[in-house]
Amino acid sequence: MPEVLDLTFFAFAIPAVIFAGISKGGFGSGAAFAATPLLALILEPGAAIGLMLPLLMLMDVTALKPYWRKWDSPSAWALILGALPGVAIGGALYSIADPDLFRLLIGLIAVGFVLFQLARSNGMIPQAARPMPGPMGAFWGMIAGFTSFISHAGGPPAAVYLLSRQLDKTTFQATTVIVFWAINLMKFLPYFVLGIFTWQTAKADLMLIPFAVIGVWIGVHLHHKMSERLFFGLTYIFLIVTGAKLIWEGLT
Repeated sequence: MPEVLDLTFFAFAIPAVIFAGISKGGFGSGAAFAATPLLALILEPGAAIGLMLPLLMLMDVTALKPYWRKWDSPSAWALILGALPGVAIGGALYSIADPDLFRLLIGLIAVGFVLFQLARSNGMIPQAARPMPGPMGAFWGMIAGFTSFISHAGGPPAAVYLLSRQLDKTTFQATTVIVFWAINLMKFLPYFVLGIFTWQTAKADLMLIPFAVIGVWIGVHLHHKMSERLFFGLTYIFLIVTGAKLIWEGLT
């Protein structure tokens, strides 16, 4: 974290937090992690993920109410239990890895998210003929736990499993909300033990809380009223640019 929370910091942090809140609220599902690549352009990777976790947890709680008990319980449990070893692997890697490796991983995940979404929308990733069984949910939950620990990007792996379950839009979003509420709780203690949280990130989080709540409120309302096409189009451009820059920084 910068020693002084200046205009540059808030110019990046406020849009990032609002964007994440909109996605957490159900509009642009899975894209909330885009806040991390944006913040990683101005912060160390650890500071970026440490700053976002408490805000994401607040967003989870805010989003729980409108989606309460609308989730698919078997799918949610499969992903949550599978996420436990994924979070543990992420914590073990963080304890030994160089920050540049995390820049590279965050950049690769950002670009990979865009490629996954484009492949899915163009039919290159076919809809599963039948729902994936519970063990496959645990596998994708493990991947989601790992990528969530690294860059809060567990959405795409979880989506691979949930899409096979052929859930309606609201059930899909409600399941995502409860799953990542649980995964973010799992991450809190390892982040604390690894020193990812600091007093400076806590101070910044307090200032950014209103923007997190506003973002979720906007997302909940847009979920029922507006097409996500424009939102995702802008997200893809943003993620390709920031992801490519982080990959370059990680490699050089």
